[in-house]
Amino acid sequence: MLSLSVIVCTHNPRDDYFARCVAGLEAQTLSRDRWELIVIDNASAPGRGPHEDVSWHPRARLVHEATLGLTPARLRGIREATGDILMFVDDDNVLDADFLETALRVAAEKPFLGAWSGQCRPEFETRPPEWTRRYWGNLVIREFDADVWSNLPRLADSMPCGAGLCVRRPAAERYVALHDGRARAFQLDRRGAALLSGGDNDLAACACDIGLGVGLISSLRLTHLISSDRVTQEYLARLAYGIHFSSTLLDSARGLASKPRGLAGTIADLLRIVRTRRPHRRILKAAYDGRNEAMRVLANL
Repeated sequence: MLSLSVIVCTHNPRDDYFARCVAGLEAQTLSRDRWELIVIDNASAPGRGPHEDVSWHPRARLVHEATLGLTPARLRGIREATGDILMFVDDDNVLDADFLETALRVAAEKPFLGAWSGQCRPEFETRPPEWTRRYWGNLVIREFDADVWSNLPRLADSMPCGAGLCVRRPAAERYVALHDGRARAFQLDRRGAALLSGGDNDLAACACDIGLGVGLISSLRLTHLISSDRVTQEYLARLAYGIHFSSTLLDSARGLASKPRGLAGTIADLLRIVRTRRPHRRILKAAYDGRNEAMRVLANL
């Protein structure tokens, strides 16, 4: 039987959200002898680390990773894990009770998949303004009706997300090798207050590197707890910047380098920004700024 390692990476977690995350894990239907629980405390400030009791699990461990950033935390989790399947759970995720059981069933029934995730329904702390709906995908809100998969590592329609991401061990080891071999000159993930992203996409894409596929599974479901500060114009603009900065770097790392915009492209961008209504204008500008900064970084590598 396949074994499972559940890895929760956390940095200065919000206590009530982390408590619900742990409660969701405690309620799992999968027998605890089939899975281990590894909590990675990623350079939390004194007194702000994870405090929730996980002694209910006989194979639970708290590991301290001193290097700040979600990428070092994930790499540490992979090195600490012993399972055949590695599952990454964010500290604001509440898994449905059958999530682990379903993940292992998918692993057994779909051996051609090397990485997969599921549906992420939102639970907002306060009702967000309706204008934010177009950005909910950036907040890792994902709901769909049917399974989908491919062997295309940058196809958005089949790319798993980091919330509840399941990865076979060989794909995870490929990801570690990319970093150990310095094939990644930058971190594509959150680092403190910086809203970078893309490390989960890179990790999942390692499945394609070893001849497997990636996919989305409709029967895998979790709740994503979203605080009020994440549906403000300021946060969504910072998030757009980080996503476009990171995705441009990731495209380059995976052989899909973007061409410089040039004068015509720059003018077209400015016209789009001017024609976009508030509050979307600021967010669109931030996205373009992130992409352009990444292009400058790549030009200097």
